[in-house]
Amino acid sequence: MATRKRVRPLVYMIICLALAGGAAWWWLRPGTPLEFVRYEEFGIDIPVNYSIHGIDISKFQGNVNWRAVRQMQVDDIRISFAFIKATEGITRQDATFQRNWEKAKEAGIVRGAYHFFYSTRDPVKQAINFKNVVQLEKGDLPPVLDIEVHNNQPPAVIRSTARIWLEEMEKAYGVKPIIYTNIHFYEKYLGKEFEDYPLWVAHYYQKDRPRSARNWVFWQHSDIGRVNGIRTTVDFNVFRGDSAALMKLCIP
Repeated sequence: MATRKRVRPLVYMIICLALAGGAAWWWLRPGTPLEFVRYEEFGIDIPVNYSIHGIDISKFQGNVNWRAVRQMQVDDIRISFAFIKATEGITRQDATFQRNWEKAKEAGIVRGAYHFFYSTRDPVKQAINFKNVVQLEKGDLPPVLDIEVHNNQPPAVIRSTARIWLEEMEKAYGVKPIIYTNIHFYEKYLGKEFEDYPLWVAHYYQKDRPRSARNWVFWQHSDIGRVNGIRTTVDFNVFRGDSAALMKLCIP
């Protein structure tokens, strides 16, 4: 019995190491090869490994026919969600936001609103600008912080001002906001302090997934796509999950 008791911890340790090794293999295994398919109707190559596709727009897309956007489908590719620019800085408001916001919902597209952020301007006033314009409802995506310019500010200033805006949004809407940026900006100016926020990452012109040490939720993979109902080119995105996961991310 004494010998058996001494052996048992060793057996447990071996089992634990085996399980840990298996978990490491699971997380570090090579990812499924990314497959792009060229769709002439959309004018771009689309990563077909993902099932949920969307766009993001602003006043530069002009007068959008949202019903035509929603009705366009080629194979299994259709537009299911849209991020719409609402505000910029402390005073600017996108001239087409209200129309886009209403018409996107009428067309049955899951909608989200984003704010273009400047770390050189009062983050509380920027939050007020957004809240004055955007009335989020059940089924809408969380507010988005579009942070991609540094304006010669050090990382500490960018992090502190961004944190204030994000916290103001969470207090106002009761959900974690989404951060939109590119990998270089994220790693240089934001970093590990913001890993608890969903990440929407811009990464295009290269046919591979965003190279990020952390998980991302949305991937903006092209800025030259085309969709029925929009006269100009438009940014294309994918969601990293299925429709149920997308709904879970939305305002409850």
